[in-house]
Amino acid sequence: MAYTPDRLATYNTKRDFEQTEEPRGQVGSGAGGYRFIVQKHAASRLHYDFRLEWDGVLLSWAVTKGPSPAPSEKRLAVRTEDHPLDYGNFEGTIPKGQYGGGTVMLWDDGTWAPQGDVAAGLKEGKLKFTLQGTHMKGGWTLVRMRGKEKRENWLLIKERDDYAEDRPNALIEGEAISVKTGRTMAEIAEDAPAKELPDTTPKRRRKRPAFVKPQLATLVSDAPSGEDWMHETKFDGYRCLASIGKGGVQLFTRSGKDWTDRFHGLAHAFDALPCDAALLDGEVMAARIEGSAFSSLQSALKTGAPLVFFAFDLLSLDGKDFRKEGQMDRRERLAKLLSGAPQGGPLRLSEHVLGSGPEVFERACKAGAEGIISKRIDAPYRGRRSKSWLKVKCTRRQEFVIVGYSPSDKKGRPFASLLLASHEGDTLRFKGRVGTGFSQDMMSELAREMTPRKTPPAEGTPDEIARTAKWVRADLVAEIDFTEFTADGHIRHGSFIGLRHDKPASAVRLEQPKKDIPTMESKVAGVRISNADRQVYPEAGCTKGDVARHYETVGERMIELAGHRPLSLFRCPSGIDGQCFFQKHDNGGMPDSLSKIAIEESDGDEADYLYATRPESLIAAAQMGSIEAHIWGARVDRLDRPDRLVFDLDPDEGMDWPRVRDAAFEVRDALAELGLRSGAIVTGGKGVHVWMALRRTRGWDTVKLFSQTFAHVIAGHSPDRYTATMSKAKRRDRIFIDWLRNERGSTAVAPYSLRARPGAPVAVPVTWDELKTLDAPNRFSLGDMKARMKQDCPALAVQEDLQSLTNDVVAALQDWAAQD
Repeated sequence: MAYTPDRLATYNTKRDFEQTEEPRGQVGSGAGGYRFIVQKHAASRLHYDFRLEWDGVLLSWAVTKGPSPAPSEKRLAVRTEDHPLDYGNFEGTIPKGQYGGGTVMLWDDGTWAPQGDVAAGLKEGKLKFTLQGTHMKGGWTLVRMRGKEKRENWLLIKERDDYAEDRPNALIEGEAISVKTGRTMAEIAEDAPAKELPDTTPKRRRKRPAFVKPQLATLVSDAPSGEDWMHETKFDGYRCLASIGKGGVQLFTRSGKDWTDRFHGLAHAFDALPCDAALLDGEVMAARIEGSAFSSLQSALKTGAPLVFFAFDLLSLDGKDFRKEGQMDRRERLAKLLSGAPQGGPLRLSEHVLGSGPEVFERACKAGAEGIISKRIDAPYRGRRSKSWLKVKCTRRQEFVIVGYSPSDKKGRPFASLLLASHEGDTLRFKGRVGTGFSQDMMSELAREMTPRKTPPAEGTPDEIARTAKWVRADLVAEIDFTEFTADGHIRHGSFIGLRHDKPASAVRLEQPKKDIPTMESKVAGVRISNADRQVYPEAGCTKGDVARHYETVGERMIELAGHRPLSLFRCPSGIDGQCFFQKHDNGGMPDSLSKIAIEESDGDEADYLYATRPESLIAAAQMGSIEAHIWGARVDRLDRPDRLVFDLDPDEGMDWPRVRDAAFEVRDALAELGLRSGAIVTGGKGVHVWMALRRTRGWDTVKLFSQTFAHVIAGHSPDRYTATMSKAKRRDRIFIDWLRNERGSTAVAPYSLRARPGAPVAVPVTWDELKTLDAPNRFSLGDMKARMKQDCPALAVQEDLQSLTNDVVAALQDWAAQD
C-alpha cells in the first residue's frame, strides 16, 4: 500500500464529514500509547476492523471472518487506510451511500505490546504482538501474503498459548455487545441509549498488605561468579511495591509514598492474578523506550503513555509472609502467580540468569544496560541494604542533591549547569556540577521546580563557582552519569539523566563499591568450580565438586554417545532438595565451552540451543548447577534426520522392578520380530530405555509414526499390562510405553547422566544378560563409575549397529497390528 506524506489523506478523501459522524482525520503526536481496538462493522459485508495505535494513527485491517482463537485458523485481514486516533471511540451508524455505510460497534478495546521493531515488521510483512483486551488476549501475528493483488492481504493468526482455543469462532459466537456502551448491533442502529456495563474488577476479600521497607542492593565492583547467585538486568525506572487486595491495588515508591495515582496506567494490570491479596516487589518502566529508559519513564508519566511493572519478588500471598524463604523459592512462587498474566502485557516477570555473573555483566554492558543486580538464591528478603543483593554498574552513576546553578549567558537558557552535592555524615558537601544531558523541556521544568534561597546549602563549593552561583533549596534529587571522581572528589564529565521524585534528598549519599563476595573454588579438568563443597545430594554426602568430577570421569564416553546433540539440562543450583528446572536455551549466561546452535521452533522463531562437544562442556554445565543431561534423537549436523529411537518404559507408582524388567525383554523381542536389534539403558529412576541406532534415512514424522504405532500395538495386545497413553489414570498398575521421546524437540536422559534423585544414581547402558540379574533400575551410582569406565560400553556397540525403518519393517508392523 502506497502512502502519501499525509498519513490520513486517504481516510479524509473517502469520507464526507457533512454526512457521517466519523471523526475528521488528524494525525496524533505519535507519543501516545499502545491502544488496540476492534470494531464490528456491518457494512455491505459483515467484518471486524482490527486497529493498532502506532505513530499517531490507527493501523487498520479488515478481518473478513473475524478473529479466531484457533492457531490453525488463518483469517484474512485486508490492510486498509490508516485511521485517526479518535476513531477508536467511534460507535454508531455510517449513513447508507457513504464509504463503509453500516453499523459500527466497539467490539474490543485494550492495549497491545509489539514483539520486535514495528516499522521493520510492517516492511518485512510479519508483525508479532501481545493483546490484552476484553476478547482478544495473548500472542497474535499478522503475516503479509505474497502476491500482486492491488490490495494488501495479510493473515491474522493466534499464537499457541493459554488463550488459544480449538473452536475457530469461539470469540465471535453469540450476540455481541459493545465494550463501550453495552449495546447490541441492533440497539446501536436504533441509537438506543448506552447501558451500564458490568464491573469486571476482581472482588478480592483480603485486606491489602501494608508497605514494608524494600531490600536494597550493595554496590560492588565485580559480579559474583558462583552458581548460588542469580542475576537480573538493573532496571532504569522507579522501584515500586504493589499491594493487592480488597479495594484494588496500591502502588508504593521505595520510600513508602503512595504513587497509585501517578501510576494509574497500571491500575488493572494486576486484575488477572489469582489471589485475594499479595505484595509484589518490582520496577515501573515505560512500555515504549525512546532515548534513555529513565527519560522515557518520566515522559510516560507526564503524557499518560503505557507503563510496565516488572515483578521480581513476592513478599506475601493470601496472608502468608514469604520473606523468610530463600530467593529462588520466592521466585518460583512469583512465577506461578504470574503464569496467567498475558505475555508482553503491562505485568511482566523479570528475566534472570543463574550463575556466570561476570559473563552476564559483560553482556549487559555491551547491550547498553546500566548494570546488573545479583541475588543470593538462598537468602531471605531483608528490608534494608544487604550483601545478599549486589549491584554492579557498567558506568559511574549516582544520585546527587541539587543545591544551586550557574547562570547562563545564552538567551532562553535558564542556567548553564547545576551544582550538585551529597550527604557525608550530617554535612551536605559540594560534589561538582553538570551542564549536559538536558532537553529544553527539562531545563524549563527544573527552573520551575527549583526554589531560590540566599545562602549556600552545601559546604565546600570552590570560590570561583560560588561567586556567581544561584542557590536553591536542597530538596531535588538528580541522577547523574559520569566517568570518575577527580582528586578533589568532584564528578568528571557528568551528564544529567533525570529527576528522582521517588527518593528524598536527605537519603542521598555516595555509594562506594565494596569488594566482591568471596566464593570457595576448585578446578576440575581446568574448569573452575565455585562452591565445590556445596551439598548437592545431602543423603549421599555428594557435593557440587563430586558432580563435576563425575562428568570428568564419564566425559569421553558420554560425548561419544550424547555429544553434538541439542541438550536439555536439568539444573539444581541449591541441590536436589531445592528448586530444579530444565534449561535448553542459551539465555546469555551459559559458559562458552557449551556450544550453541540456532534452531527454528514450532512458532517459526529461532532460539539458541545448547550442545556439548567435549568433556569440559559437561563439567562447565555442572559448574552452572546442572545435574542431568537430556538429549535429542538427532545430531546438530542433521536435525531433520533422527539417528536414535527410544522407548521409555515408565511404570506406575509402586510397581515392582521384575515386572518392568520383564517388559523390557518383551519390547526387545517384539522389535526383533520386525527384524530390529535393540539395547537397554537403566535410567537411574524407575524404568528402562529400550533403544536402537538408526541410519539417517527417515524424517521425524516417519520415526514418530512408527514408534507410536508400535507402542499402541504392544498396549493393544496386553492392555492389562501396558498403555501407550500418557494419562495418569490409564497408567494405573500398568507400564506406559513412552513413544513421545521420538518427536522433534523431545529428549531422553543421556547415557551416564546423573539423576537428581536421592543416592546420586546414574543412567547406565547394560547388556541384556546383565539386565536379567539386575536388582533395580537405580542400581548404579556416582561411586560406581570409575570401575564402570574400565569395562566395554554396551551402548557403543548398539550405536555402531545402524538400522533402517525400511518399507519391509513398516509393512511387518502393519501386518502385526492387523492381527489384533
